[in-house]
Amino acid sequence: MAFRYFGTDGIRGRVGESPITAEFALKLGWATGQVLGDRDEGRVRVVIGKDTRISGYLFESALEAGLAAAGAEVLLLGPMPTPAVAHMTRSMGAAAGIVISASHNPYFDNGIKYFCRAGQKLDDAVQAAIEDALDQPMTHVAPERLGKAIRIDDATGRYVEFCKGTVGHGIRLDTLKLVVDCAHGATFRIAPHVFRELGAEVIALNCAPDGLNINRECGSTHPDGMTQAVIEHGADAGIAFDGDGDRVILADAKGCIVDGDAVIYALAMQRRAQGALNGGVVGTVMTNFGLEEAFAEAGIDFVRTRVGDRYVHEMLVERGWVLGGEASGHILCLDRATTGCGIVSALQVLEAMIVSNRTLAELTEPLHRYPQVMINVPVATGDRRTVHLRAGVADAIEATERSLAGAGRVVLRPSGTEPVVRVMVEAAEADRARQLAESLAETVQRETAA
Repeated sequence: MAFRYFGTDGIRGRVGESPITAEFALKLGWATGQVLGDRDEGRVRVVIGKDTRISGYLFESALEAGLAAAGAEVLLLGPMPTPAVAHMTRSMGAAAGIVISASHNPYFDNGIKYFCRAGQKLDDAVQAAIEDALDQPMTHVAPERLGKAIRIDDATGRYVEFCKGTVGHGIRLDTLKLVVDCAHGATFRIAPHVFRELGAEVIALNCAPDGLNINRECGSTHPDGMTQAVIEHGADAGIAFDGDGDRVILADAKGCIVDGDAVIYALAMQRRAQGALNGGVVGTVMTNFGLEEAFAEAGIDFVRTRVGDRYVHEMLVERGWVLGGEASGHILCLDRATTGCGIVSALQVLEAMIVSNRTLAELTEPLHRYPQVMINVPVATGDRRTVHLRAGVADAIEATERSLAGAGRVVLRPSGTEPVVRVMVEAAEADRARQLAESLAETVQRETAA
């Protein structure tokens, strides 16, 4: 389904530029209230949470006003991780949840994304109805039917307790020293408390948001500070979240990065050993080939989807499985939470360490990863989704795959946010992967320039 505003993860852009403006957010809030009110035939409740970027105040107020004008009741959570908003939407019986966040982007970007009443991504039909409502003139319900806004003061405590409840009964982290990097983002009040209350010694980093420093040289996209702190403090593991808390990247005791693919491997193998895997595992087209090989050797079913945790979630639900995710750190444990949560995912890894009496390095060491090289090739916007169909590019892809002889992969993927095509090659040797990726990228560039 084609959308004018909604992407794979809501609406996102630079603050002050359409559609990320106060005027649009006001109308969007109203349109949301209209659609939900018509669907539920009465007054609805909508939860709003946000990350720590300064523009969150602006968009929170605008959405609140628009929803109130449509007669919706608004429950304000304040700064909360994206998955916390999903949980609170479900637990409070709201018709929808709205998150004001641009995830791992800098402070000057922001976005608006939705959850349905079940705490899962809003389905396409409702998003389409909201876009249609945006074309209608904004109206107001009668004064006596205007919505109210209520601030939920105990939202942080509620989510702390929920996260703690996702580990097995009696599981404690008393033997662990952890470095926790909150990226000056939405996890800054919650994550350190969760790990401390479960008994871990916590060295907390980047927990002082000022509205402008979210994701700035820290968190899951810049984990160097976390890895250095792990070594300096002699920690057992490092945990780095992104700005809205739905991604997590870990480090072992030597400061070596453990990305989403390695986390999925560790969780899948531990759950299989416990008889709790409940089916196979879902990755994406960017999941390392080594993970696919490891699962094949272990007899674990594995399937790929398009890039995006939304598509991973859809495939898990379709197959009745519970575990999947992306190398970027989006991990879905649907037997623990309705959507990807960095805190919950980290807890699952720590529980695996405790239960197996193994270090993080020991849990992930058997995974052999293929060297992966990705090159972004600028192309005209209209060309992005059809580049692979051009004769010269198609022939180059076929020749590259033939040279790999099954020991690697080739992926051409149009970016959803930039005018580039991502050329990715995996091979048994790093030099070979680099050579093939550069050659294929040159072909793409030449063919699109013609």
